[in-house]
Amino acid sequence: MQVIKIHHPYSKEQIPSENVVMVLGFFDGVHLGHQKVIQEGKKQAEAKGLKLAVMTFNQHPSIVFQKIQAETMKYLTNTKQKEQKMASLGVDYLYEVSFTSAFARLAPQEFVLQYLVKLHAAVVVAGFDYTYGPRDIATMDNLPLYAQGRFEIICVGKQEWQAEKISSSRIRALLDIGNLSAANRLLGYTYTIDGTVVHGDARGRTLGFPTANIQVDGHVRLPKVGVYAVKIRVGDTWYEGMASIGYNVTFGIGRAMTVEVYILNFHQDIYGESVEVAWYQYLREEIKFDGVESLIAQLKQDESDTRRYFLNESSEQV
Repeated sequence: MQVIKIHHPYSKEQIPSENVVMVLGFFDGVHLGHQKVIQEGKKQAEAKGLKLAVMTFNQHPSIVFQKIQAETMKYLTNTKQKEQKMASLGVDYLYEVSFTSAFARLAPQEFVLQYLVKLHAAVVVAGFDYTYGPRDIATMDNLPLYAQGRFEIICVGKQEWQAEKISSSRIRALLDIGNLSAANRLLGYTYTIDGTVVHGDARGRTLGFPTANIQVDGHVRLPKVGVYAVKIRVGDTWYEGMASIGYNVTFGIGRAMTVEVYILNFHQDIYGESVEVAWYQYLREEIKFDGVESLIAQLKQDESDTRRYFLNESSEQV
């Protein structure tokens, strides 16, 4: 897959000359609804003998339109994860457009000319609610007016689960309440974050539960504070573990949030390693314990619950 980063106005030398099927969307999370749209594009590309292109943005449009502070935006997928998922779906060209004020000022007709016609779209595929300018005029229903017959248009209908639309905002809301099973169901895969193992306060070692302290990017959407059954990738191997997102309230107030993983059956030093953490099951809320003994007892219970979860998961897959 070729990644093409575009900053408006772009140079025509950046653009492959061949006709493509162009799929449009922001695709945060690349969830089941997004996958349906991209799969429709792939089907059209294969039927017509064309390459499949996807256009996405480097940041959420609300940062420009609603003047939300960029540093406060939390994403389900970072750029690298989005690229990996697009490649796995058979995308040939991934256009990553910088969503700037200049780009946002494009009138719908100019967007169609510069980012569809001039990017050689023979077919355009998007979800029913995709917009490319003001919501009252830049709709999929109005796209044929701007297209003027220069490309075919395919609008993919609403994808639902339990009578509600599958959406990135719905998945974020599920993460916020710790409902990983439903969030993962809508994603079509297990929610995963990237991070780097850094030095913490090493208190876990004194408790008999040494943890990997994971430094994550500030734009990552973390599940709610609490304890989880997770898997962590170290190198090329996935290990089962229990993770804590929280403030270590037993040891004082006003502490910074940490993401820590106790890796089951693991005894290596991995400081500096880039890792992935896959979130499977919410176990419990963060608790302020009266003393170390009660904390250790709970950690032992957490470990038992984690092992039981993965044992049951394995048996269900047989």
